Amino acid sequence: MEATDISSAGVMIFEAILEDEVFRFDCSIDDRAAAFPSLSFTDPKTREAPVKSSRVPQFIPTFESKFGKQIVNIQLPSGSSFYGTGEVSGPLERTGRRIFTWNTDAWGYGSGTTSLYQSHPWVMALLPDGKALGVLADTTRRCEVDLREESTIKFTASSAYPVITFGPFETPTEVLMCLSRAIGTVFMPPKWSLGYHQCRWSYDSDEKVMKIAQTFRDKGIPCDVIWMDIDYMDGFRCFTFDKERFPDPKSLFRDLHARGFNAIWMLDPGIKREPGYFVYDSGCEKDAWILKEDQEPFVGDVWPGPCVFPDYTREETRQWWAKLVRDFISNGVDGIWNDMNEPAVFKVVTKTMPESNIHRGDAELGGNQNHSHYHNVYGMLMARSTYEGMRMSSAQKRPFVLTRAGFIGSQRYAATWTGDNLANWEHLHMSIPMMLQLSLSGQPLSGPDIGGYAGNASPKLFGRWMGVGAMFPFSRGHSETDTIDHEPWSFGEECEEVCRLALLRRYRLIPHIYTLFYMAHTKGTPVAAPTFFADPKDPRLRSVENSFLMGPLLICASTVPDKGSDELQFVLPKGIWLRFDFGDAHPDLPNLYLQGGSIIPMGPAVQHVGETNPTDELFLMIALDENGRAEGVLFEDDGDGYDFIRGGYLLTYYVAELHSSSVTVKVSRAEGSLERPKRALHVQLLLGGGAMIHARGNDGEEIKFPMPSKAEVSELVAEGEEQYRTLIEKARRIQDIDRSSGKKGAELARIPIEMRRGKWVLQAVPWVGGRLISMTHTPSGYQWLHSRVEIGGYEEHSGLELRSPGCSEEYTIIGRGLPEESDGDSLTMEGDIGGGLVIERRVSVPGGEPEILQIDSSIVARSVGAGSGGFSRLVCLRVNPSFALLHPAEVYISFTSLDGEKREVWPESGEKFLEGNLRPNGEWRLVDPCSGVELVNRFDVSQVERCRIHWGTGTVNMELWSEERPVSKVTPLGISHEYEVKSVT
Repeated sequence: MEATDISSAGVMIFEAILEDEVFRFDCSIDDRAAAFPSLSFTDPKTREAPVKSSRVPQFIPTFESKFGKQIVNIQLPSGSSFYGTGEVSGPLERTGRRIFTWNTDAWGYGSGTTSLYQSHPWVMALLPDGKALGVLADTTRRCEVDLREESTIKFTASSAYPVITFGPFETPTEVLMCLSRAIGTVFMPPKWSLGYHQCRWSYDSDEKVMKIAQTFRDKGIPCDVIWMDIDYMDGFRCFTFDKERFPDPKSLFRDLHARGFNAIWMLDPGIKREPGYFVYDSGCEKDAWILKEDQEPFVGDVWPGPCVFPDYTREETRQWWAKLVRDFISNGVDGIWNDMNEPAVFKVVTKTMPESNIHRGDAELGGNQNHSHYHNVYGMLMARSTYEGMRMSSAQKRPFVLTRAGFIGSQRYAATWTGDNLANWEHLHMSIPMMLQLSLSGQPLSGPDIGGYAGNASPKLFGRWMGVGAMFPFSRGHSETDTIDHEPWSFGEECEEVCRLALLRRYRLIPHIYTLFYMAHTKGTPVAAPTFFADPKDPRLRSVENSFLMGPLLICASTVPDKGSDELQFVLPKGIWLRFDFGDAHPDLPNLYLQGGSIIPMGPAVQHVGETNPTDELFLMIALDENGRAEGVLFEDDGDGYDFIRGGYLLTYYVAELHSSSVTVKVSRAEGSLERPKRALHVQLLLGGGAMIHARGNDGEEIKFPMPSKAEVSELVAEGEEQYRTLIEKARRIQDIDRSSGKKGAELARIPIEMRRGKWVLQAVPWVGGRLISMTHTPSGYQWLHSRVEIGGYEEHSGLELRSPGCSEEYTIIGRGLPEESDGDSLTMEGDIGGGLVIERRVSVPGGEPEILQIDSSIVARSVGAGSGGFSRLVCLRVNPSFALLHPAEVYISFTSLDGEKREVWPESGEKFLEGNLRPNGEWRLVDPCSGVELVNRFDVSQVERCRIHWGTGTVNMELWSEERPVSKVTPLGISHEYEVKSVT
């Protein structure tokens, strides 16, 4: 970029806000005044008010302003690790990644998708010494969060916006607590919402709902909530009920409550444009709709057909919606699900409304602005209005709202889930870091669709997913229409038993989980946290993705299909970590460890949260530290309502101490006015190897029991380990049966396919992405492609990023040979890349042109989810051949660019992108003058948005990249190109 393109640059100015160690940075005093109000802060005024502080920031950002964009760079010490960035797919450690905050209906997203349903322009940095720093780009606009440069955080968004830093603090927990004091803590969830939730698109009648509920009870599988998707509505009209399938929702509500179930119902923002429909009519009276540039209401297609959309940026509209919610609750509604609120719009490539639409926002939100300003907060403002409507309906019940779209700060109003994921092992693994990233970004109440939303889970995949999903803060199974049944009993007896055991575990741990949420609500501490929170200084833990913490409880899960949790060696933090189970050890269930020095409260095994147990017993699981001491806390209240705010709660701190040869367990202190229940207390002291000793007494009284001798402990530990092995050996393992139909040609997946035609001999391996691994030109004897199966060769990717995931599944051979009248040959392969998309590749030597090798590649939408409006996630087709060089120092690439210039690119130039008029004019050549040959690559320049040259050690990549856009069944992405070898002098 030329220097003249930079209107300003320099070091940002700063002032302390909120408290010590929190700093606001702006490019200038004028930019500080020009920044829009904060929608992330609980009280936007605190972002504007300086506070007295003797501290100065340890890290001061620099900035550049270019063409209306503000680019901020924060340089941190070498070896820093990055996390957070909100709802994102891919790995836990975000170092080396880039995302864009733009709420997107991302049905079938992959690990490289750069925009999902929520926006959190927030990074948590773990410094080399274990200290942590939080950085927030406080803008609602589309923002690029770029962490690809080593130890550098880079934000790029429209001017002007402030950057807020939190810390550095000694621990990442302190960063989250400080962040929560700015953006608010999670709403206190009703206790029933921490049970298991069962959902499907759709349980299409009240009869079906009751059948599902009764089956849970009959089979003894814990569950607290049944969800109603859009099909309960009358023609997808929000706030209505289908008179035939759901004729009496109040009666359904009573029947569900009688069996210990709660009901959650969906509300979308798209309101059917239909005069006579009471929601449309009342919204028109309130002038509630988002407008187009011509000041007419915007109309876009969603489920009901043509829809208008409430403008939640206006207080009057939010109150109108809240009153609709209040009245809706009276039908027997325990919770509300806000879906499609990015907002999603069908039949358009952008999958949302035009950015030129007009919001007449309140002054404190930013005033009258176009949609590009309010897009990322639309879902949060809808959830806020829904939450407020639920609060209006009852002072004795806490709202429960689930939102798909959100912004940093949404946790004040709603829980969230990780959107329309896929029923495969990659998404099972990815669900752990996705949940953790949300937790690290201020949203502790989240989880995935257990089993995968799109596609059919296998029994082993579903059981394994339930094993770990039962330990997530929010635990819900959900699946798409036209998939097989995804209830716990739908996959055979072995899977059903694993699901039962997993959910019984969760319900025993509800007292602990509820306590963690109370702490999250009052202090901002995480409910679930990455394993490195146990020891931020330990570099071994920074990229651990198959385990996580819930307080001092460590959950270690296997997310690989061929190994259970009993076969993996998990990375444990330093110190004392004692494994335990409930006599339910199973290869498909996670391993549980308790940190030395900790006590966690537990309850009995029940089928729903409100179920009373005849023994009314409280359990304490205890792991002593090296000093023979342990502490823990239990929060209790009515489980709903707001008495806890007025002191109507009981917060009990327990302590265990080993003195001489006896252990004492007692209450060290208690808070709150709630009377302690009269109940038995069952103490379980962990010894190691799953072994424990038991003691009983009454809660509130001191319990004292003898500690076994070292020899006795060793014997008990050995017995515990033997019992664990016996349980594992006797476990009924889930059979690895794929219930989906077999792929045509799958038996050829690992056999190299050879194609000899004309002047070419090719070898392709369908396995590992369907690579061409050998491409030989017989007259010259030159082997242009010569790669191992695992790496290199010729392949395509489905993402824009340099290291995008591409196609990790096996390709299927779907065709061999050309029509009989042709004397050419071809090989056609396809690979599933998720989200209803496949990559198709056809390699051919056309008849009559034996010197030409032609390759046609495309990304095709086969079965994009109905909820996506017919368009896929954002994709880019990237053709990526890796050519082997016989004479690496002498070869070069030659072409004439679109601007008419003749150009040569040599190996010392490294990596080079060719865009716009710098692209080759439909042809570029890899020239080897020592061999006297050149490989000519011709392509349709209208299909290629940019080209990339990357010189490796003895290789070169000559890549063709398509544009980046969603595709539908009628709008595939394609690149067709051909190779020819010619002689050179």
